Amino acid sequence: MVNFKNIKLKHLIMGVAVLSFLVSIVGSLWTGYKMNVDSIKENTLETNKVYASKLATTANSYLEEAIQILGYSASILSKQTEDSDALVEETERLKMQNNLFNSVVVTNEKGLVLAVSPPSIEVQGQYLYHEEAKKSLAAKEPFISKPYEGITGRLLIFISYPIFNEAGEHLGLIGGTIFLKEKNVFNALLGQHYYDDGSYVYVVDGDGRIIYHQDPSRINDVVLENKVVQKVVEGKSGAQGVTNTKGIELLAGYSSVPLANWGVVTQRPLDVALKAPFERVVKFSLISLPFVLISFVVVMWAAAKVALPLQQLATLTEESMDKRNVDDLKSVRSWYFEAYYLKDALVRSLSFLQAQVSFFKDQSTVDPLTGLTNRRTMDALMEEWNEQGRPYSIILLDLDHFKSVNDNFGHAVGDKVLIYLAKNMQDIVLEKGVCCRFGGEEFIILLPNVYTEEAAAIAEVLREKCAVTNSPCGRPVTLSAGVATYPEMAKTAEELIVAADEALYSAKQTGRNKVVIAQVKELEELK
Repeated sequence: MVNFKNIKLKHLIMGVAVLSFLVSIVGSLWTGYKMNVDSIKENTLETNKVYASKLATTANSYLEEAIQILGYSASILSKQTEDSDALVEETERLKMQNNLFNSVVVTNEKGLVLAVSPPSIEVQGQYLYHEEAKKSLAAKEPFISKPYEGITGRLLIFISYPIFNEAGEHLGLIGGTIFLKEKNVFNALLGQHYYDDGSYVYVVDGDGRIIYHQDPSRINDVVLENKVVQKVVEGKSGAQGVTNTKGIELLAGYSSVPLANWGVVTQRPLDVALKAPFERVVKFSLISLPFVLISFVVVMWAAAKVALPLQQLATLTEESMDKRNVDDLKSVRSWYFEAYYLKDALVRSLSFLQAQVSFFKDQSTVDPLTGLTNRRTMDALMEEWNEQGRPYSIILLDLDHFKSVNDNFGHAVGDKVLIYLAKNMQDIVLEKGVCCRFGGEEFIILLPNVYTEEAAAIAEVLREKCAVTNSPCGRPVTLSAGVATYPEMAKTAEELIVAADEALYSAKQTGRNKVVIAQVKELEELK
């Protein structure tokens, strides 16, 4: 049994100091790491949610375009169903004019294939026999099938449009196929994910069956046991953590494609997302070690000099380390030499550790690539200004053809281009506002107490600078921007972003490399 009466005062104080240092350092590191992890999880989920929504919108637009194109061909063929040459010519034209379909067919009202492109002996003159094909014929309206094996044995989706004559008689249909396990439009739409870290995108139909996946062997698998898939087939959009069939934890964003009752899911492995904060903690530990050791030596040296009342110093030291209460420690009367240096060392050590915790807090509000304010902090600022009734404008901007930069020069150069744009934004905005990374190649500039015309002028200066200055890829990059003002054009932060996004979309659609101001009537339509 230990006889505590034999323990020397300096050894007791040293033991308390060592324990306190360890608790403080471990606690600070864990707190900083946990805050970083929570922030990165939130940012990754939000990014995946936004990206899934964009991909779903793109897929929905593709389906609308496909139906419109088929409808136009149906109107042409309504007067030519008896002309076999005209049927062949139209299927060839439809197949060759774009990459929407792997093949195109025309049938009569009984499902007999009258023409097919590319030409196929297996299909020409045959009847559409599969139940899904029959449904498309019986629907007598635009129809998107579920996956099924066609006449040639390929797994496909069939998009069709009915053909009627002027008298309203049903003459048959014209349809396009998407071969799911071969190169198709989905590869162009979804094949290039913006991460090179194991992230991937897949698409499911209304039955939870995979119709696109970067691994072709997964196509046609039913994955309804996945909680994210269960939600997206119900038409929901959002983001959450999920464990896949291989036991891998993922951060997933999901969004529905309403026209076909499909769902788009984007996923990023959790261990990849958390790699950065872990590396920061390791780096911080290595950088901090000399300072901690120096502080520790000072504390030990000062502790050895302590010779007066144990209770006051031991109790105060332990409480101060637990509560991080530097002010209380400073208030102690160090009227003798040894107590003065012990107190000074503890104050400096605790202040240093608190500064590092503050550093981790700052890191959780900044986008790690560009150094701009991240989405989470941006949302908090907009919410605060809305609650205050403070007028402000936003500039939502997007690099034009940024995918071509990544494709032609690589993602490393693409990252440098994003950093270059972020610096240009900060140089132009200065103290007038806050520059934020919204996601991918999209950025938002918050301009408090700035109205529409001034915000548009700032956006125009930024656009002109980028358009005439060589970027890290060796040539200028252009941008398109949408400008919206609160409360003139929106009642909430979400509506304001929608208004700016509509204006950005208008800029993209009308030629890119321009700034467009949101219209109030566009906002009313969104409501």
